[in-house]
Amino acid sequence: MTYLKNVSTLRYDPTKCTGCGRCVQVCPGEVFRMQEGKASIIDRDRCMECGACALNCDFEALAVNAGVGCAAAVIQGMLYGGEPTCGCGGESSGSASCC
Repeated sequence: MTYLKNVSTLRYDPTKCTGCGRCVQVCPGEVFRMQEGKASIIDRDRCMECGACALNCDFEALAVNAGVGCAAAVIQGMLYGGEPTCGCGGESSGSASCC
């Protein structure tokens, strides 16, 4: 499931990754896959910014601005129908960034 396009704050530093695979295990959005002994991001747009990957990475290879912004937008969209939106990126928001 894609959450919101091009808004994820997920950051990954492969030089710090030791290949433990913990991020693959804890990510509910299946954002990561193990490739050649290290984690890789397979679809950044699946990230709901829950923070589980960063909290479980003992090597600080992952960082994300965890919070409820985009995840809340997805939940609202599922409950009330329509596309998820966190009210960002539009003319009225005054900001080109999201969440």
